Amino acid sequence: MTATSPTNTPPTEESTIPNTNGTEEPEVADNGTETEPEHDLEDFDDDNGIIDHTTFDQLLEMDDEEDHEFSRSLVWNYFEQAERTFDDMNDAMERLDFPDLSRLGHFLKGSSAALGLTKVKESCEKLQHYGNRKDAAGMVTITDEEAERLIRALLTQMHGEYTEAESYLKVFYDGQV
Repeated sequence: MTATSPTNTPPTEESTIPNTNGTEEPEVADNGTETEPEHDLEDFDDDNGIIDHTTFDQLLEMDDEEDHEFSRSLVWNYFEQAERTFDDMNDAMERLDFPDLSRLGHFLKGSSAALGLTKVKESCEKLQHYGNRKDAAGMVTITDEEAERLIRALLTQMHGEYTEAESYLKVFYDGQV
């Protein structure tokens, strides 16, 4: 059994199958026992743009066919890394260390992009610019006071986006057989 990310693909033969009266019956294994339906990310609402499915699908393709141990380990390492980075960001914010905030934003942006965590990646890029005292696009210089105000709001937003992505991915991996 393989799992897929939430692309709009039709259900596979591993999912439930409609019977003649229109209801769904669980799939039955060759030995006559019921098998658990596989959870795909498409089972979860992703209208919020949490995941870049093309990137995440490529990560899943690197897994062995029967499990997701490789991608799971990458995702769980990312969770640990992100938590440490958020702690470092909070410390840098207390010191108003703009260069460190920019560096940390750049660091987390790369690992977020590698997993396809779109919202987190985009917010990290903004943090990188704000830390350099530039606007969100990195084009116009802003004051230290404006950068501080924008970064404080952005850190709250980023943590929420990270929590949303973390929950989403934990549901995906915890639902795997």
